[in-house]
Amino acid sequence: MEPERLARPAHGFVVWGSLILVWLASLLPWRLWPQAPDVLMLVIAFWCVHEPRRIGMVTAFIFGLLMDVHDASVLGDTALRYTLVAYGAIILHRRLQRFELWGQAMHMLPIFFGAHLLTTVIHAWMAGKWPGWGWAVGVALTAAVWPMVGWVLHLPTRGADDVESASV
Repeated sequence: MEPERLARPAHGFVVWGSLILVWLASLLPWRLWPQAPDVLMLVIAFWCVHEPRRIGMVTAFIFGLLMDVHDASVLGDTALRYTLVAYGAIILHRRLQRFELWGQAMHMLPIFFGAHLLTTVIHAWMAGKWPGWGWAVGVALTAAVWPMVGWVLHLPTRGADDVESASV
């Protein structure tokens, strides 16, 4: 997919609807598997890259708090992770617009890894026990799913391009 075809902004309903839908899906028990990709974090990061004026660090923090409360984990653990990822995505959003979805995934992998590593170190320090590196598989899967999620989230904006090219 060419980056210049993705220049059209997404409708607010698509952005917020996808966030709410993924948040509801994240409440299901499949997330209990430690190596599961964090799809909510991925969608927040995706919209921070492509729509930074609509989705930002406050949104990431609020959704992180909601996930902390749902998981009954340390309050602020997931919120910090989501906020760090949103910050990294917003900082890189202009650079990432020049790459296709696989290139964007490779740029986001260190951000996902660094944010998760920091929160894991803090959590391990508080618990007094290192949880191991199993979470890194989930981080890699999160980055690997980026192109597929990006393709799905850009379907509404590409539909208008396809109609315009068919009428010419």
